[in-house]
This record gives sequence, structure tokens and C-alpha cells, in this order.
Amino acid sequence: MGEYNNAKLWQIGCFSLNNAATNLYMAMMLYVSYYANSIAGMGVVLVSFLLTGMNIFDGITDPVAGYLLDCSNGRFGKFRPFMAAGNFLMAVSSFLLFFTTHLVPSFIKIGYFIFIYAVFIIGYTCQTVVGKSGQSALTDNPSQRPVSTYFDSLFIMASYGGIALFVSACLIPRLGGFHSKELFQILAVTVIFLSGVCTALAIAGIWEKDKAFGKKEEKEKTGQKIKIRDYKEVVLHNRPIQALILSACMNRFAATVYGHTAVGVMLFGIMMEDYSIAGLIGVITAVPTLFVVTGGIWVAQKFGQKKSFVLCTWAAIVLQTAMLVFLLRGDINRIHFGLKGWNGVTWGFFWLFVLLNGCKSITNNMVVPMIADCTDYEVCRSGKYVPGLMGALFSFVDKLFAALGTAFVGIALAAAGFGQRLPQVSDEITDTIRYTTLFLYCVIPAAGWFCSVFAMRYYHLDRKRMQQVQIEKSSRK
Repeated sequence: MGEYNNAKLWQIGCFSLNNAATNLYMAMMLYVSYYANSIAGMGVVLVSFLLTGMNIFDGITDPVAGYLLDCSNGRFGKFRPFMAAGNFLMAVSSFLLFFTTHLVPSFIKIGYFIFIYAVFIIGYTCQTVVGKSGQSALTDNPSQRPVSTYFDSLFIMASYGGIALFVSACLIPRLGGFHSKELFQILAVTVIFLSGVCTALAIAGIWEKDKAFGKKEEKEKTGQKIKIRDYKEVVLHNRPIQALILSACMNRFAATVYGHTAVGVMLFGIMMEDYSIAGLIGVITAVPTLFVVTGGIWVAQKFGQKKSFVLCTWAAIVLQTAMLVFLLRGDINRIHFGLKGWNGVTWGFFWLFVLLNGCKSITNNMVVPMIADCTDYEVCRSGKYVPGLMGALFSFVDKLFAALGTAFVGIALAAAGFGQRLPQVSDEITDTIRYTTLFLYCVIPAAGWFCSVFAMRYYHLDRKRMQQVQIEKSSRK
């Protein structure tokens, strides 16, 4: 173990809060389409394509941020300035977005929305590029890296589940639905505060490693100045990062589709006739889901991250198929999580959701330490230490597929008759809504995961290969 750059458990846990900080904003931005449509008065299809375009812009900013991160080495380290600056930009732009967009004149409203959202994206890119690249500096121990998946899963579930519960169980009953601008404003202020706290703790988690890396280890690891042409060589010849990106982006497309707010409204609010389940389900399944995640991490530590990723993806395909069959039942409106006792339908949905959500958490979050593996492999392959490039390259394609997922949902909703307004929790169930929901929530994710498993056939960084990589990397120092 002595040859590894080990991290303390609290450092791994605190640094994972960087992902929590950005995912709190992403959980909030799941509702931006409802704000733009219900409060700012923009059409559903227009909003979908605006968000798609902004997500593509989001991806374009990643290579720039990655290059700047690889070239940076200031007195405050390589990663911390990007974290602080990114969170500040997201805070300011989110406040302006939800407090002022509906107030500006109609003829400049779209341009104003695009500008403010672009500032938000720049901030988001600055902070997320650290989340995708900082693992390589935090630890290179193959047994420690999967541990970050546990913390990422915990904090991301808390971020999305907490925001969903806050909106569905607190804000909507109090303020009367998505037609209230106060709902979005309270949500924005809450997220700004919580994300700021998470960012401060994440900075503390990587402080020691970033400080040392910025002085001595930079010379030891690189010994050269990174040039733009080096990026092309890395992209063309690093097969593991190519395979990982393709696999993970299939997961991202699936996650964007099944996680879309409108899909949740149709599933929980219309089909199950109780939108509060959308928030409650994440809270009451959190602990058992973590047991599933723990099992996946154990597999990763014992057999390698690739093995765990592939097994969990196959399990997700099987479970999502079972979920499709379950949701075709005619009595899913009997699902409730009250204190008076659960019926058989509730228990069936509960356990399916736990197992499925645990597998999804592993496949969605394990890619972060796997990116660090690709970074170390590149050090052995070419001698280049480019964590920013690895994170930026991954984020670029990841966000492109997220943008495609958003557009896909918008087109599907328009085809289902929701071209001018989004589905509301008060809508009556129809066959069109039912089958559109099942298509988006079950069929598309399973298809995406199948493609993901196929792509992993070309990812050869299993546990044995990574042990060799760390030995080779240590010999280069």
C-alpha cells in the first residue's frame, strides 16, 4: 500500500460534496422548464429546444475549462479556484434567472433567458470539471477509489431526493403548484445556500492534496507544458476513455429521459394520482438503496470497477423490464406510503425501486473514479498527466447526450399532445399519457443501458490491469 497516494476517508467524503453542490443545482434546474413555461410564458417545444441548445453550449465549454485546469498551477492550487468561482457564478445566475426573467419585456425575454442560463452553464462547467478530474489527485489506490462511489451515491440521492421532497411535499401544497413564482424563488434561495455549504466542505476535502499537487507533484508528474495538440493524441489513442465515454453517455441519455420532471409528473402525479410520492420515494428508499450500493462497491473493490459497472448495468436492464410489467397493472394508483400500513402493490413498487435505484446509482456514479483510472492509464501510455482533459472530454459528450435526452422528451411530449403546456398533476389519466410515460420511464432507459454494456467490451482497465498501471506510474515518478 505504500506506493499509493492514499486519502483519508473524510477527505474522500468531503470532496464528494463537490458533486452534491452541482447536483443540487441540477435538481433545481429540472424545474426550469416549468418556470419558463408557466411563469415566463414560453412554449413547451421552444423551451425544450432552448434547453437542448444550452446543454450543447454546456458541452462546448468543457474542453476550454479542462485545458485551463490542466495549465493552471497557482498559489491556491489547481482545483480549488475552479470550485469557488463556479459555485459563485451559479449562485448569481440562478438568483437572476428565477427572480427577474418573468419581469423583463417580452421582446428581450428569450435573449435574457439565454444569457443568464449561459452564465450559469459557465459556472457549472467550472465546478463539474473538478468533480470529473480531482479524483486523480485525491487518491490512486484501486481499493479507495470505489469508495467515492458510495459517497457520490449518498449525496446525489440526498440532493435529488431532498429537492424533489421539498418541492412535492412542501412547496406545492403550500403554494398551489408550478404556477407560483414564489415556489421557484424559494427553491433557488434554498439551493444557493446548501450548494455553497457543500462547496466549502469539498474545498476543505481536497485542500491538502491540491496544495501539495500545486507545488511539487506538478513537476514530478508532468515535467512538461501541456499543449493543445497533445489533446488530439490522447483522444485518438486512449481506448479506455473512448469506451467509457460511449458507455456512460448511454446511461446519461437514459437518466435524462427517465429523470425529466414531466415524466415524474406523469408517473407519480397522474398515473399514481399522488405526486408527493415523487419526493417521498427517494427518502424512504435511501437506506436500503445504500445497501445495494455497498454491495456494488464491494464487487468493485474485490473484482474491479469494470466488473461492478457491467454487472449492475445488466441488473438494471432486468429490473427496468420488471418495472415496466409492474406499471402496466391497473391498480398502481393504490400505491401509498402512509403510516396506516402498506398494501402489496406498495411493497412491490418499493422493492423494485430500491433494487433499480441502487443499480442506477452505481452505474451513474462509478464513472467518476473510472475517469481517474483512464487518467492514470494515460500517464503510463504517453507520459501526459491531463486530468482536466479527461474530465472535460467526458463531460462534453455526457452533456451532449443529456441535451439530446431533453430534446427527445420534448418531442415525445409534443407528439403526445403537450406542445403548448407541460403535463400537470391535476390532469386526468389517458392511454396516451400512460404509454408515453412507460415508454420514457422504462423502454428508453433499458435500451440505453443495453448499448452501455456493449460499449464496455472495449474498456480493458479491469482490476488486474489497473494494478499494473499503478506500478508503471510509480516507476515514472
